Amino acid sequence: MQLNFIGNAAQVSSSGQTIPMLDPSDGQVFDHIQRSNAKDIDHAVRAARQCFDTVWGKTPAAERGRLLMRLSMRVAQGVDELTVLEQRDCGKPTRQARADAVALARYFEFYAGACDKLHGDTIPYLDGYSVLTWREPHGVTGHVIPWNYPMQIFGRSIGGSLAAGNACVVKPAEDACLSLIRVAQMAAEVGFPAGALNIVTGYGHEVGDALARHAGIDHISFTGSPSVGTLIQQVAAQRHCPVTLELGGKSPQIVFADADLDAALPAIINAIVQNAGQTCSAGSRLLVEQTIYEPLLERLGAMFENLRAGPASMDLDLGPLIRQSQQQRVWDFLSDAQADSIPMVAKGSVVDEAPETGFYQAPTLLRDVPVQHRLAQQEIFGPVLCAMAFRDEDHAVELANATPFGLVAGVWTADGARQFRMARRLRSGQVFINNYGAGGGVELPFGGVKSSGYGREKGIEALQGFTTLKTVAIKHG
Repeated sequence: MQLNFIGNAAQVSSSGQTIPMLDPSDGQVFDHIQRSNAKDIDHAVRAARQCFDTVWGKTPAAERGRLLMRLSMRVAQGVDELTVLEQRDCGKPTRQARADAVALARYFEFYAGACDKLHGDTIPYLDGYSVLTWREPHGVTGHVIPWNYPMQIFGRSIGGSLAAGNACVVKPAEDACLSLIRVAQMAAEVGFPAGALNIVTGYGHEVGDALARHAGIDHISFTGSPSVGTLIQQVAAQRHCPVTLELGGKSPQIVFADADLDAALPAIINAIVQNAGQTCSAGSRLLVEQTIYEPLLERLGAMFENLRAGPASMDLDLGPLIRQSQQQRVWDFLSDAQADSIPMVAKGSVVDEAPETGFYQAPTLLRDVPVQHRLAQQEIFGPVLCAMAFRDEDHAVELANATPFGLVAGVWTADGARQFRMARRLRSGQVFINNYGAGGGVELPFGGVKSSGYGREKGIEALQGFTTLKTVAIKHG
């Protein structure tokens, strides 16, 4: 049984209740976590405040950087251990789980080097005055981490907050939190003070709500659905608490006739089957110039038919979905496609070795999806790619921008002028030209516009977001 981690100590929840953890590969219970409540959140926030006021908030930036570097090295040493935890907890194939653990170490490494690079400015003002700005930590930050990429999103959120000098209280998703508990333990092992990093597990409506409402939380970072993001904003607004929100996407891959298809097609497939399509930045809409629509779908369909889903330990193209309700959600979308006569181009397979009790979905390629159909408007969060044709550049932009979301877009074209035109015209937080994801670089600010949220994760931009700016004006004697 897993316990909360508060003040560098394992803690049983005040409720005395637990939540079963299911292995998505077979649907069976393999562990339990604490079903915490508002009392546990209060305990964690008090521990974080005590740490911030007495130790962490007074720790020099260079020393914070050294501790984050030690944590990075400890995570790197424990990649195998974290890979196994994430694989069983989330159903990720081995390669994906390992990549996430390696990325976590890199996030801590990046923010370790950034701690003492967070500078203020001097501002020219009236004669006889000196004016300067300081970047100061908020104090205690609350973090709600989703189940699809626990380690990566933990790294980009917690890494930036700790680097800025905040103490953190983390509410992981109840479906996937084991790796984060272990990383918090690692942080204590390498010397982080008690209360700098606290983990409280439980359900969103109990623990997440209590975290967002707690008066001791000075900033909230949330990654999840737009509907829950709205609730977080409403609760935070009651006490004027700033928030950073990443709320998903319906990201287009836009392929022009002059694109290098040999380079584009593998990236297009990876962008929809990685993590079984349970990715905020999944390239879930495929927009193809009309003149190459049919031949491209023929090639892509053949590639889809070779894709295989199976247990995480088999390390195939994709593993299971996280839980049965998510599997049912994908099935409901596909049922709508069938009912509305939306053609299926091709479908991969679920291997025979996959237990029937696991939460599997074969990757599916649909074509001629109407732009206003819910398949083209809503996040499916599964391995379903929706293709549609466009006439020209203006039509491509119209289709690409025709959803409530604006997180990521991919553009495939050899025309240099068009590359810049498209990047300007697409309403998206990130635009990738002739690539998709750029290797997931930790240096690249990540976030959205419209219903995809606001604020940025990753990079120096995120580090600044975990600070508040203070202006100091001094009149000379």
